[in-house]
Amino acid sequence: MTGWLRIAGLGPGNDTLVTPQVTEALAQATDVIGYFPYVARVAPRDGLTLHASDNRVELDRSRHALELASHGRRVVVVSSGDPGVFAMAAAVFETVEAGPTAWRDLDITVLPGITAMLAAAARAGAPLGHDFCTINLSDNLKPWSLIEKRLRLAAEGDFAMAFYNPRSKSRPEGFEKTLDLLRSTCGNDRLILFARAVSTPKEQLNVTTLGKATPDMADMRTVVIVGSSRTRLIENSRNAMIYTPRFTPE
Repeated sequence: MTGWLRIAGLGPGNDTLVTPQVTEALAQATDVIGYFPYVARVAPRDGLTLHASDNRVELDRSRHALELASHGRRVVVVSSGDPGVFAMAAAVFETVEAGPTAWRDLDITVLPGITAMLAAAARAGAPLGHDFCTINLSDNLKPWSLIEKRLRLAAEGDFAMAFYNPRSKSRPEGFEKTLDLLRSTCGNDRLILFARAVSTPKEQLNVTTLGKATPDMADMRTVVIVGSSRTRLIENSRNAMIYTPRFTPE
């Protein structure tokens, strides 16, 4: 049996947003590896071994997957959203580069998924309709000074911005600093979207302004999207819609 490794995105939460390509890979897999809540989304079946592990062990998880694939297993490493967006794809390739040369010849494919950022933007309208950037606000793998620099430059460049991992219990002060920096650069009237648990029964959407935003509006299940200076709000009788026009006047 020839082994292979697929790095797959399970989407933001709802099973209907898992791509057919990922579903097919899971149906063929002998092993699924990932963080506990993501592996729990994969249905058990005969011939499939589920390997769930804790957070922050991405490199250990990657080595395990590569070792299994090198011994002929068909392995799927699962992430939520898209595996290439602050997820397992980069960790696997980092491990390949540092590992045995033979791992470089394995059949490895990244299977894209729908990111929480894009799912949130779609639910709210089209806030990422023009140039935008994405920043992970976690300082676990990079210094806060770098996050702050990127925030400032993105705001000065008038990008719409999407933020992952905005606020955890262990570092609540980071998102407070983020809001303060954005207010000083963008002003209080800039639109901001808090999208929590998008596509799940616990979904919550909150559109407000930087002046009214508070740190406790976000947690680790929240994607935050800040509009550019061109982002607009359309009021209606159901849900407010926000969008960023596709053009910028000269």
